[in-house]
Amino acid sequence: MSARARKLGGRSLSLPGLLLRPAASPARARSGLALLAKAEIVIFQSPAAVRFARALRSSLRLRRGAVALAIGEGTQRALARAGIDAIVPERADSEGVLALAQLGRIRGRRILLVGAAGGRDLIAPELRRRGARVELAEVYRRTAPRLTKVHFDALAAARDPLVTLVSSGEAMAHLAALLPSTLHAHLQSQMLVVSSARLAGMARRSGFRQVAIARSASPRDLLATAGDALARHRL
Repeated sequence: MSARARKLGGRSLSLPGLLLRPAASPARARSGLALLAKAEIVIFQSPAAVRFARALRSSLRLRRGAVALAIGEGTQRALARAGIDAIVPERADSEGVLALAQLGRIRGRRILLVGAAGGRDLIAPELRRRGARVELAEVYRRTAPRLTKVHFDALAAARDPLVTLVSSGEAMAHLAALLPSTLHAHLQSQMLVVSSARLAGMARRSGFRQVAIARSASPRDLLATAGDALARHRL
């Protein structure tokens, strides 16, 4: 993402909103991954899901004829490195996956979700509503990040205009809780790019005044929207 930001004429600042950690119970995670041999459809929810799954299990081989779905091109590329061809939706989020034709008629079919606990929890309930047998392999977990004085000083020294990219409500909440109030207020006064209308609503309710919605949560779409916002700022 840093290289793409430079091509747009900007500089990137790393301010983590989430910390990704291995599953609390590796044995339970491996048990979930054993269902790869039985599931008819497997949905990998992020590049991290692929990375942590591969750390737990040397092979992610699916049953013959199974379909792999990936949320986003980054997840698709991670699966390709693991030898799995995956279908990716045009929209890189839960709604995009649920709109795929492969998830249209799924009554009685066995579906495995590979990812982390928590988050929006939109996919599993909707697939169950459609009649699928849904199982979970929770291979990692999301926790609050460790923000230090290094992060705070870098943010304080960043020159305006500042554009923050957010694709998770959890990340937005963590930044609000962990940043010093003056720094968070500064973020709220600057531009924010989010990956959905839902996050835009959350941002405005929490005090952000300049909010733009990207086409998806992919880095490419987030940065494209950031570039448009910066171009308007320079006019």
